[in-house]
Amino acid sequence: MTDRFVATANAVAAANGLKDYPFAVIAHPVANNDDAVLREKARIAVDAIVPLLVRRSG
Repeated sequence: MTDRFVATANAVAAANGLKDYPFAVIAHPVANNDDAVLREKARIAVDAIVPLLVRRSG
């Protein structure tokens, strides 16, 4: 998600009993970004998402 929506996502997560739910966040906006900016935002997103997917809960 983009940083503009973090507060809302945290509120929704908390309301659903997931207070510390981890999110991958990129800079807002996405619309009107050129290819180079979108590729960099995608790289940042992947760097944030991979650890969330491979982290073991325990």
